[in-house]
Amino acid sequence: MGKSYPDKTNATGVWKLSDITKNKISDGTYPNASARGMTGGGSAPGTNTVIDFIQIMSTGNAADFGDLSLEGNMSGTASNHTRGVFGSRGVPAYSNVIDYIHIATQGNAADFGDSTVANYGGSGLSNSTRGVFGGGYGPGSGNVDTNVIDFITIATTGNAADFGNLTAEKFYLGGMQNKTRGLFGGGYNIPAGDLNVIDVIEIATTGNASDFGDLTSAKRAGATMSGNNKCIFAGGFIDALTKDIDTINPNSLGNAVDFGELTVARKYAAGCSTYHRGVAMGGLLAPGNSNVMDFITMESAGNATDFGDLTVARGHLGFNGISDAHGGLDIGFNPRSPELYSPTGKVLSQGGGRGDIGLFAGGDPGNDDTIQHVTISTTGNAIDFGNLTVGRFETDAVSNGTRAIWGGGKNDSIVDIIDYVEFRSKGNAADFGNLTAARHKFGACSTSTRGVWGGGQTPTTVNTIDYVTIASVGNASDFGDLAAVNVGVCSTQSTTRGVFFGGNDSSRINVIQYITIANTGNTTDFGDLLATNQNQAACSSSVRGVAGGGYTGSGSNVIQYITIASTGNATDFGDLTVARDSLGGTSNSTRGIFGGGGEANQIDFITIASTGNATDYGDLVNAVNTPKATSNGHGGLS
Repeated sequence: MGKSYPDKTNATGVWKLSDITKNKISDGTYPNASARGMTGGGSAPGTNTVIDFIQIMSTGNAADFGDLSLEGNMSGTASNHTRGVFGSRGVPAYSNVIDYIHIATQGNAADFGDSTVANYGGSGLSNSTRGVFGGGYGPGSGNVDTNVIDFITIATTGNAADFGNLTAEKFYLGGMQNKTRGLFGGGYNIPAGDLNVIDVIEIATTGNASDFGDLTSAKRAGATMSGNNKCIFAGGFIDALTKDIDTINPNSLGNAVDFGELTVARKYAAGCSTYHRGVAMGGLLAPGNSNVMDFITMESAGNATDFGDLTVARGHLGFNGISDAHGGLDIGFNPRSPELYSPTGKVLSQGGGRGDIGLFAGGDPGNDDTIQHVTISTTGNAIDFGNLTVGRFETDAVSNGTRAIWGGGKNDSIVDIIDYVEFRSKGNAADFGNLTAARHKFGACSTSTRGVWGGGQTPTTVNTIDYVTIASVGNASDFGDLAAVNVGVCSTQSTTRGVFFGGNDSSRINVIQYITIANTGNTTDFGDLLATNQNQAACSSSVRGVAGGGYTGSGSNVIQYITIASTGNATDFGDLTVARDSLGGTSNSTRGIFGGGGEANQIDFITIASTGNATDYGDLVNAVNTPKATSNGHGGLS
């Protein structure tokens, strides 16, 4: 995506100089302006659970964020724009526990899964998708260092998987990254001692690390930071504590060079960073722990400057702290995406044919909780918006011009949860209320006033239709019934009618049925699909409803359409780029998009008023089934 936040290079028309200042300084839509950094655990002197956070681009003392699930020290970390992950650690016993937090929401960490090896003293690194943990010190014959590299997908939960091996067994190493490469610098090996080796991996692949170059000296336990094509290894231990700061260009192989010095020599500090600034947090002095935080400016070499203090003086922190704006992440989408905003902070155009924000949420495998967004009238890959309150799949979504709502779904159990987000506020979902019954695998449609869900499984297949008033949080109410019990149905809408396509009533059906959304009552027969079909996705203008994909005995690429105001059978429209079922669909009333399905990340688009085959749009953040979608400009909105 192009740069859409205002600065002096693109400020024209409504992008006034006062609005540039407002976005850059006060509103935080300018890249990195409100980035958070944090560190957790450590020793003070006993191990603890404390998580501290700071605003990286300001100065001042840290504030309490919450607590880890168990006390520990020297945890490797990984983070994307919304989530931070703390890897295995000493508690003081060795642990393989992985915790995660939502960076924008203060609170305690929750269980993510387990690492492949119980250890501490390893390090982590990450890009927008994947977290990688390398090295460490763990149980064995006399306790041993390890060369194991693990990886996780940050947006999901689950156990880590094997990535490969470091060039040597080591612990107290530092993890750094750009958007594609990960570096592990320095560390300690038994019996070789302190190391100066920098290892390199390609984050998106798996395999063993290879040699990148060397630090300026053999050392261990430094704080690490990553900016715009610049990696930093600060402080640590070289026979004695050091202030030295090394800088590395991750784009080409080579040795580190001198950057400057920290304000205080120390080891076991944590580092966090944006593209523009790095902060070293706490650490171990000789003797005692430090609460000192100091910062450097990434673009210019030089000595660090005082930032403020941690809430508690402590050492034995993870060498790389958590940040939602580090050098492994795309710039410009923190803390919220400026693509959603006008320069004055008001939401962009909304309503049928005007709103242009499409949101996909949830999916399987992994009980995904990711909400991701696209600008429907453009092409390109989806980017992260936030997270559902609970990860799940086979939910479905309704919306008006300001609010998107996902109801029901399934994870370890079938749920009745209803979540919502405001299109104008990129971030995590909040609780809306509950469906009349916990169920999943249904259809949903909406107007500017009312959202409706029909059919599904409880786990018994049902014909239930229930509804909410979108502007008012609360529980759903009974609307009426589908003509038959139905699972795997999909639906779309005009400003008056909701239409339900296909599904399964003991066997797949070709039935199309409709309701008048402003009323309550049972469905009426509309016509028939081209073939029996379930697990399709649909989109619409105020005139035409379009259903794509589905399962007709195998995954289908068929796109078909109806004229919503009349009744009758569906007509062939064209084909998707890839045959698949269990996908998501929505529109801005002019263009329809279909995303995911068949555990693919493919997004296709069509022009609703014409007919023809779909065209490639880009990719979802995650390859998932049932990433259910809605928008602030679909055909049901006025």
